[in-house]
Amino acid sequence: MPKIVINTPDAPNPVAAYSQAVRKGNILQVAGQGPTDPATGEYAGTTIAEQTRRTMLNVQAILRAAGSDFDDVMMMRVYLTKFEDFAAMNEVYSTFVSAPFPGRTTVYVGLPAGMLVEIDALAVLDD
Repeated sequence: MPKIVINTPDAPNPVAAYSQAVRKGNILQVAGQGPTDPATGEYAGTTIAEQTRRTMLNVQAILRAAGSDFDDVMMMRVYLTKFEDFAAMNEVYSTFVSAPFPGRTTVYVGLPAGMLVEIDALAVLDD
């Protein structure tokens, strides 16, 4: 079964050797997305709420380009630069997902300067 690259202009273009998402069979892996606004190429705001919203919109755009949405997501990984940002990130994140919620891992990492959050997703699609 072939590996299919998913790409949409509604999310930022990859800046290295990776695809926005890859589908093989009914498995879709969305690469880590950050808060870059695809229209401007700039980070969307300086707060975790602003950046989480833009990041989730980027993930959603890629899911939709693959014929999917958050209802198909089984697992999400959230990367934050600061522990203190968890509650505000979670508040915005919760406006995009609904029960039954995907599994999620949240870790604290170093990200590029000014970037507060990165999120990836694994979805299983209906064929």
